[in-house]
Amino acid sequence: MTALRSRRRHGYIALGLATVAALTLAGCAEGGDEGDGGDGSLEGETVEISGGITGTEADSLQKSFDQFTADTGVEVVYTGDKGFEGNIVTKVAGGSAPDIAIVPQPGLLASLVGTGEVQEGTKEVSDNVDEYWAAAWKDYGSVDGTFYAAPMLANLKGYIYYSPASFKEWGVEVPTTWDELLELTKTIQEKTGQPPWCAGFSSEAASGWPGTDWVEDLVLRQAGADVYDSWAAGDTPFTDPDIEAAFDEVAKVLLDPKYVNAGFGDVKSINSTAFGDPIASAVANGTCALTHQGSFLTANFLAVQTAEGATPDVAEDGDVYAFLMPGFEGEPFSVEGGGEFVTVFSDDAATQAVAEYMSTPEFADARVSLGGALSANTGADPSLASSKFLTDAMTVVQDPETVFRFDASDLMPATVGSGSFWRGMVDWVDGKPTPQVLEDIQAGYED
Repeated sequence: MTALRSRRRHGYIALGLATVAALTLAGCAEGGDEGDGGDGSLEGETVEISGGITGTEADSLQKSFDQFTADTGVEVVYTGDKGFEGNIVTKVAGGSAPDIAIVPQPGLLASLVGTGEVQEGTKEVSDNVDEYWAAAWKDYGSVDGTFYAAPMLANLKGYIYYSPASFKEWGVEVPTTWDELLELTKTIQEKTGQPPWCAGFSSEAASGWPGTDWVEDLVLRQAGADVYDSWAAGDTPFTDPDIEAAFDEVAKVLLDPKYVNAGFGDVKSINSTAFGDPIASAVANGTCALTHQGSFLTANFLAVQTAEGATPDVAEDGDVYAFLMPGFEGEPFSVEGGGEFVTVFSDDAATQAVAEYMSTPEFADARVSLGGALSANTGADPSLASSKFLTDAMTVVQDPETVFRFDASDLMPATVGSGSFWRGMVDWVDGKPTPQVLEDIQAGYED
């Protein structure tokens, strides 16, 4: 168990971190007048964190350090940047690295490690990850066998959001297989005369990424974890029949004009619809029956209102709920997800203390309790999540029996995962034939 604990549980901070202990010894031996008050204290130190988390989620992230600051005196300043993923490598290489960066992609982590500026994970952080996360998470935070970055939060992809009241009205139930989901789609269309699905791929420089989640979900569920792993590693090409088969299944929904894009337009309107807008349509005015997105989308409900002017109730009998995209019969329970990694660029004691805190159950509990988030940290309490939906999602991602795989595009080289794959999904929706799209995406490996 880590030496760093908040007063919220234990009534004190035990500053037993190796870095803080070393600083204290240095203060005793040398007079301690180098920024630590001479007594090993971190009071008054500031640690700067940057990442791509913005809006209300950024506010909650900042607030999750309140108790840590009260206990240690270290001020944590988080700055969100919508262009973070495209800017951070250049900033680091140019000597403008923050103390800590919250990195959402293992592939981007590898690029940052390549600059030579990333600090290896300390023993304290490494021990926490070993204790509180499944082994795969440590692998995702490692590069060439060296551990660098602890996971922070997690999210599950592949949720289908719907209105429980509408399901009841239509006399339909949550499907348990992919074929049942397609049948549900057909039934809703016949009952309403309207497209059941809404989707949005628009996300500024990151446009197209919501489409990659669809494909990844189908590769994992249809072809299985081994093919998924080989594909994510670049060994199975996009032109492989298993990957084309996944595109063909997604096309049964996203490229069928009878089934999309409810409330927004035709199939091509998917590319001009902001990725967060469909949930507002589904919740606020009921023009959309089904939308596919990750668990993180529940944070958007804070900015959405029902017809009665209230924040939507996320519950099985509430305004909106969600089920995980079902798999093919006989397949094990498999889910795709993502997360962020706490990437450290400074070796000073205050930064190392913040990094260690971010690897603890206490940090996870602090952030999860503020709403709209979940963690795969097995020491964290799922009951603190802001809805039963997130509690259930957190239980799934913590369960050792769940076949969990990290977002494949985030594991691929940036030229593919956040390059040709994103562009390819936009081209596909615009009408480019699947075989050509697959060839174009695969060509990203040559860039």
